[in-house]
Amino acid sequence: MSGGDHLHVVTGDAIGDRRRAFGLWLVRGAGALVALVAAVQALDAAGVVGLGLGNWRPTLYAWVAFCICLCWGQVILHGEQGKRSLFVLPAALFVVSIVIFPLIFALGIAFSNWNLSSPDGRQFNGLDNLRQMWGDPFYWNALRNMVFYTLAIAVEYAIAFGLALLLNAQIRARKFFRVVFLLPLMLSPVAVSWMIGKSMLEARFGPMARFARWLGWENPSFFGTPEIARATIMVMDAWTYIPLMMIMILAGLQAIPRELNEAAEVDGASAWRRFWEITFPLMLPVSITAILIRIIFKLKLADIIINVTAGGPGGATDSVTSFIFREYRDRSNVGYGTLLAIFYLVLIVVAMTVLIKLAERWMRPRY
Repeated sequence: MSGGDHLHVVTGDAIGDRRRAFGLWLVRGAGALVALVAAVQALDAAGVVGLGLGNWRPTLYAWVAFCICLCWGQVILHGEQGKRSLFVLPAALFVVSIVIFPLIFALGIAFSNWNLSSPDGRQFNGLDNLRQMWGDPFYWNALRNMVFYTLAIAVEYAIAFGLALLLNAQIRARKFFRVVFLLPLMLSPVAVSWMIGKSMLEARFGPMARFARWLGWENPSFFGTPEIARATIMVMDAWTYIPLMMIMILAGLQAIPRELNEAAEVDGASAWRRFWEITFPLMLPVSITAILIRIIFKLKLADIIINVTAGGPGGATDSVTSFIFREYRDRSNVGYGTLLAIFYLVLIVVAMTVLIKLAERWMRPRY
């Protein structure tokens, strides 16, 4: 082995007992400091001690010090291996900082009575918000609406698959149609809600309302009745996000070797049989991925509803996200709104975990 090759050989560091003891003391001491400062601030916030701490900056500073000590301690305790962990550890600590800590803070707010219009400020109220949620018909109505909105993804998937098959075929102006079909995805939901919901579907002067009157609908109102309003919201949201599913499915179709379909065609298989026995099974992984991503986007549906109907008529079009938004904005009920958001987050995590497990089991090869 030449002398230059030794530069690429990583050897274990000899770590002495004193160095190891110092590293352990550094990490454990920084962790104990964070726990102590957080406990003192929690007691101060609860009114048990009267230190007069106006914010949680001391805990933040202690956490930053702990992160620095933890990274330093990895190098002290593990040497060269510890230096490798520094490529990942700071990013992991940053994720904890922006996800875990706000979630813990939100849990504290969720079990509090905190209305911004009240001069009393935030007050702990135990399970009162949970009881209020359990008896809130508008929130459960919003959850039922989300079930309808999510089930509509099956129709969106069928349309997206059909468009992807069309754009994958040898048709004229194929590149032009690909760009045209992607245009809705380039618009924000807010722009779609104003361009279509507030302009084209306006009941008096909108072009769609005029066309409906020409067809014989005397008083066209796309948002006047619960069923029509809910269906209109579904159509607007589908028009925005079907291109996302379409482009994913199109990418999957282009990855399928053409020789498979050509061989099946030579053997006399019809177009429908080639699709059902070759194309569709090979597209299952891409299809399930596209559906799961679409479900995630659907569960966040709020922009179109807030701008077009504000949840009306009578909460018929409300999604959970739009309902929570109005709980914050219109009623200034931060405590109750936070509890609703956390409960919805738990439902999403459970539902997506079950769906992913079912998808893995479905795609698992059967021998």
